[in-house]
Amino acid sequence: MATEIIPSESSKLPKSKIEQLPPYNPYLERRAPPQAPDVLTTVYHFPSMEPSRFAFYPANHLDLPLRRDILHRAVIFEGDATRKGLASTKWRSEVHGSGRKIRPQKGTGMARLGDKKSPMLKGGGVAFGPHPRDFSTKLPRKIYDLAWRTALSYRYKKGELIVLENRFDLEMDEPRWLAQIMKWHHLGHKNGGCVVVARRERANLFQAFAKSELGKTKQGMVKTEEDVDVKDLLKLGKLMIEKRSLDSLLKNHSSDLNRTVPTAVYT
Repeated sequence: MATEIIPSESSKLPKSKIEQLPPYNPYLERRAPPQAPDVLTTVYHFPSMEPSRFAFYPANHLDLPLRRDILHRAVIFEGDATRKGLASTKWRSEVHGSGRKIRPQKGTGMARLGDKKSPMLKGGGVAFGPHPRDFSTKLPRKIYDLAWRTALSYRYKKGELIVLENRFDLEMDEPRWLAQIMKWHHLGHKNGGCVVVARRERANLFQAFAKSELGKTKQGMVKTEEDVDVKDLLKLGKLMIEKRSLDSLLKNHSSDLNRTVPTAVYT
């Protein structure tokens, strides 16, 4: 059966036009994606909470839409990683004792029974009992990084993200002074409490939280950048974070951002 060959568009062009076309390149050139508008944040002094300056962040860092499914997967992933899985029981072969048969197989009128380590007897082994195991689950790195920036974006859009100046600390570790500061700035337990994230451990701030009622009632908590996770970002009413910690978290959790998108370039 004969097949009809349809000429391509380039074959319909005149020879002069074909010579002007650029040579075929199997590798497409890469064009940078369009830049998204930046979002504006205010940096405050602590504990006076006076605004000091402005800071700009990309929209794909602090202006992402809410994805409850991704946040749920990240929280479950972190919770599974913290489970110890240390529950352990002994099977009949692991229980200490003799393997002698307790009574004869026949002639007693009672049920058949083996040694005293049988799971049916008190002090014997446990049938199908728990053993040490690993409860951790897997989650793609890009999804986990997206969850971090989604949680921060959620706080930013609700006005619950407070960026503090670097190296902030209290002048003293007095818990009553800390309680007055939180009450004056509407950060206490009556307003939902607050989560404070610092770059490193600050002596006065951490001791004041440990001694105050905020830390004991879990209406206020302070964590370092290394100890915080997605679940902590979503806790309580406000999130107060040091600017260097915010920059570091956004930098370390941006693996899902493809900065060079392959697109065809037409001349």
